[in-house]
Amino acid sequence: MYDVVLLTLGSERDAPGGGCGSGGACCGGADDTAATPDAERCETPRVPVLACADALTTRGARVTTVTARSDAEIDEVLARLDGPPREDGLAGPDSDGKTRLIVATASDGQLRAVLRRLVRRYAPPPSRRPPDLPENRTLPDLPPVGVLPLDPARTGSARDLAAQLGLPREPAAVAAAVLDGTPRRLDLLRNDGGSVTLDGALLGAADDAGRPLHWRARVEVDGAVLSDGTEPISACAIGNAGGYARLGEVALLADPDPADGRLAVGVAVPVVTRSALGRKKVRLEVRRARGRAVAVVPRDGKVPFLDDGVEGELSRKRSWWTEPGAWAVWTG
Repeated sequence: MYDVVLLTLGSERDAPGGGCGSGGACCGGADDTAATPDAERCETPRVPVLACADALTTRGARVTTVTARSDAEIDEVLARLDGPPREDGLAGPDSDGKTRLIVATASDGQLRAVLRRLVRRYAPPPSRRPPDLPENRTLPDLPPVGVLPLDPARTGSARDLAAQLGLPREPAAVAAAVLDGTPRRLDLLRNDGGSVTLDGALLGAADDAGRPLHWRARVEVDGAVLSDGTEPISACAIGNAGGYARLGEVALLADPDPADGRLAVGVAVPVVTRSALGRKKVRLEVRRARGRAVAVVPRDGKVPFLDDGVEGELSRKRSWWTEPGAWAVWTG
């Protein structure tokens, strides 16, 4: 029999200046009976969560539903995945896997928030690198995660990560995958800002008319320079999966694979040409590369970006690197 935790992030989890990670008040799970103002704010689990819990219970699993609105409360859930104490004192996941985790996600950013806490929990400090750590990684195998999408699958280029990976979306199918399925190991991108990326990042922005705003940066992939920082850039995509593979009609990335141990990078540079009559024409030249790591050094102040759908601004050097096969999802 498995113990299964169904984790939902509260609606304030990714709110700027509030919610998890900023010290805001948060509520725990469905079994939190404390009569406090914070407990009264706990949200009723959405229908897919209740359906998944029923499917798990029918199969004999012991189910706990938790709504977390802080990093600390996410950490309390993840502590249930800990293995026995290690001789070196480092935290490590339980290889036996009798406790399993399902994350109910309304966005890829919410799934990323949980994986970020998993990394912080189990990644050893560089000064205490254990001998059993894979040579090409900075963290051990993270426990597999069940993914329960809360919204219908989107079509076109705006597909979420669950759709890209072909994961089950119906609650009963998610429950079956977690109880009977096999883990599918995937690459994880870490960055020197302390976060992680599951799908990809898109750097750049557009004006109100949809025209790209040009910016400059040095972009380097494993020593190969895609832009030296002196020319304008329309967009830069860093892909683990394919969420940012296209920008309108422009293919920024060529067949990114979230399990090949490499990240894919594409830089779109506007190039001005002239016709035989001397008329100017602007076309986008896309420079692509694959590798273990990418570094982006902005030259013109702050560069807006989306990372797994979460907005941010880049004002200094940022490096992303691949952790091959570091995380996993339950598949049917």
